[in-house]
Amino acid sequence: MTSTRRVIIPLPDRDFDVTEVAVPWRLLVDAGHEVVFATERGQTPAADPLLLTGVIFGKLGAEPEPKRFYEQMIQSPAYQKPITWEAIEPEAYDGLVLPGGHAPGMRQYLGSEALQAKVAAFWKLGRPVGAICHGVLVLARTKDASTGKSLLEGRRTTCLPKYMERAAYFLTAWKLGRYYRTYPAYVEEEVREALAPSGRFERGPREYSRRGTATDHGPAFVVEDGDYVSARWPGDAYLFTERFRAKLEARAARG
Repeated sequence: MTSTRRVIIPLPDRDFDVTEVAVPWRLLVDAGHEVVFATERGQTPAADPLLLTGVIFGKLGAEPEPKRFYEQMIQSPAYQKPITWEAIEPEAYDGLVLPGGHAPGMRQYLGSEALQAKVAAFWKLGRPVGAICHGVLVLARTKDASTGKSLLEGRRTTCLPKYMERAAYFLTAWKLGRYYRTYPAYVEEEVREALAPSGRFERGPREYSRRGTATDHGPAFVVEDGDYVSARWPGDAYLFTERFRAKLEARAARG
């Protein structure tokens, strides 16, 4: 029997990606692990509403199963009463998941120096870290206190690919403006800069619409580098969680 592991998932107050949070939550809890949520001031968060209703013409939103997971998640005590970012004690957790999202509310989380300090402390412990889509920016922006360089320097990672971010923006800009452009720079550009000079960015196969599921990982892509797992977008969420969970449980087995 797998021993229970505690996983911390920091979130912004609003606009996080439905799939990138609800799928890890559901799969980790179903495996017997404890998930703790954290927001800046302990406020109950909310996902990007367009991902629940459909971004444009009812399309581009979350798939039905992740939306069901979200409805279950928001009823859980851990979600209803998150801790604050300041209250995160890195040593108290066995794993860290950094989800993404692209709507404006994500900037609170992606740019927080207070959260980055907690992430840096957790990273130093050498325990499993998972980052997906825009969540990789948190690691790219977090500096190692001893070197002053990004935590990602010299590592292998993926993130939201530029071609995918650009396609979503051009497809919806006429209606939603810069909804899909969280920052002037593309996510991939900033992550590549953080990796230099010896890191390696892995884009994965081109994919615009097909998404992995619990039973079909064919369209999904993740990168594993030691105890770090990264993924590109919601379509990778199931495989991403499976690989993260494997690292979490492997460490538990080693004691």
